[in-house]
Amino acid sequence: MELTGALAFVFLAGLLTDLATGLGALPFFFVDDVDDRWRVGLWGLASGIMLSASGFGLFREGLNYGTPLEVAAGAGAGVLLVVAAERIIDDYEFAPREIAAADFKKLVLIAGVLTVHSFPEGVAVGVSFADMGLDGGYPILGFSVPLLAVFMTIAISIHNIPEGLAVSIPLHEHGARRWKLVGVAVFTSVPQPIGAVLAFGFVQVARTLLPVGYGFAGGAMVFLVLHEFIPEAREVGARLPNDGTRELVTGLTVGVAGMVPMLFVA
Repeated sequence: MELTGALAFVFLAGLLTDLATGLGALPFFFVDDVDDRWRVGLWGLASGIMLSASGFGLFREGLNYGTPLEVAAGAGAGVLLVVAAERIIDDYEFAPREIAAADFKKLVLIAGVLTVHSFPEGVAVGVSFADMGLDGGYPILGFSVPLLAVFMTIAISIHNIPEGLAVSIPLHEHGARRWKLVGVAVFTSVPQPIGAVLAFGFVQVARTLLPVGYGFAGGAMVFLVLHEFIPEAREVGARLPNDGTRELVTGLTVGVAGMVPMLFVA
């Protein structure tokens, strides 16, 4: 397997997750508002998919290559990265409308903040492609792609849709044009293909660190779900009956039920 071609393929997968963020803006081409029930349900769906992909995909794959201690060490490092990223982001908080109206210097700063925020998601995509080219994968564009990579790409893409919606709502309220909503939403996830390529390249060079890499990606994803996705859903659901618990649980259940069987397909 030629490394350059493999890197290009992984970049394409990361680019797909990035472009999926723009799907969050598409409802505003048809309606002026998005029901909070749908928003909570989408966050729940993304959370269920990510928890399943991390627990039954990344962690399980890591244990196939190393010890529980190695996977746990990687998971701890992933959590630390997300915590450090949040502290950086807290110092430079931007509203979506600021992104749309930013000058070049502020745009560079915003891009740096977004890189810190989106990088763990890109890492999860890149690490999941670690076994690309080996036997047992699915043939896609001439490459043998691991099942885990297929579903991790899908999982991150689905997770990006409610994020794109969350970015688009305040912009829409301030009168931004619909295509600008899509552009800004996609911009917020631009670092993901870059993170995917870097993570894939790293695990190809340092194969002995694969269990740590899988644990790192899984730990970051689980922490993001528990610390960001679900709290975001709870915040939006505060305006709904029972704080939107029914919608959140339904989304979580559908996400887990849909992902787990597919992750165990031989």
